[in-house]
Amino acid sequence: MKRLFGRVVILGVLVALVGGGVALWCRQRVNTPYRAFSGEEIFVDLPQGSSLSSIADRLTSVGVIPEAWSFKLAARVTGSDRRLKAGEYRFAGASTPSEVMSRLVAGDVFTRAVTFPEGLTIAEMADIFGRSGLGSPADFVAAADDPSLAASFDSTAKSLEGYLFPDTYAWSRRDGAADAVRAMVARFDKAFGADLRAEAAARGLTVRATMTLASIIEKETGRAEERPLVSAVLHNRLKIGMPLQCDPTVIYALMLARRWDGNLRKADLSMRSPYNTYVTPGLPPTPIASPGRASIEAAIRPADVNYLYFVSRNDGTHVFAATIAEHNRNVRQWQGKSDRPKPVSR
Repeated sequence: MKRLFGRVVILGVLVALVGGGVALWCRQRVNTPYRAFSGEEIFVDLPQGSSLSSIADRLTSVGVIPEAWSFKLAARVTGSDRRLKAGEYRFAGASTPSEVMSRLVAGDVFTRAVTFPEGLTIAEMADIFGRSGLGSPADFVAAADDPSLAASFDSTAKSLEGYLFPDTYAWSRRDGAADAVRAMVARFDKAFGADLRAEAAARGLTVRATMTLASIIEKETGRAEERPLVSAVLHNRLKIGMPLQCDPTVIYALMLARRWDGNLRKADLSMRSPYNTYVTPGLPPTPIASPGRASIEAAIRPADVNYLYFVSRNDGTHVFAATIAEHNRNVRQWQGKSDRPKPVSR
């Protein structure tokens, strides 16, 4: 009996030693950097609903981890087996299986940064989206043609022009044009929040009117200190029924008509279009671009001045005037002629 007990003890010790050895080996294995793929980087797409085994097998087959079983064992021991997230992952250089596991738990999927500057139209944004490799320009334009996304703040919108907020976005390669457009409208909804909307409403401005004013301001000047002054000119002209006469609105009309070649001619100022503020009174029917928050704020908070005119100094800045006589002097000084008393676009 004693001999049997001794054998059981010895066997138990051996099992413990073997188990401890295996555990130590496994621990070392999952904490040792590994890389068996060629090239500088590799992308691994893990579909939604993938099991732990399929994930481990996939990572092993492409050379990200040395073997599947140690990865699975470590995942179960650490409780990570049910927290691994689907998505596309980018691996560059050697990583420990433990690091790989942590990235999958965190959902550190590969994303591509896409930047949309202020003052772009849907068509111009579509070109940037197309160059990002996430989808085609045509898909982006089609997605932006869905006004239902603006229904909560502009129920009669025909498109999303002006409502795609300019910013830098991080999107995965699974995100398509529809996902991008939804994200940009959501960012706009947050940027032009309840506080600004209440302030605009107090001025008698709808969301669309605010964004239309802001888009013109965005296109007229890139100077922060000038935005409230340009806004004042627009508000003052609207108040007395004076045509806005803004070059960017004519350019937008030409773009819609596929006639814009980069040059604004005197004959273009008489073209028939609801966007031509030389011949059509009041605001254009929609925004002409996507403004940033600073221009939105300027549209709501014009400077307290009586300016009706401004002209470019040809260096990105403008000189403002309250009377036609003063404006004509400014035009002669900075433009060399006084053929049209109007704000001159930058």
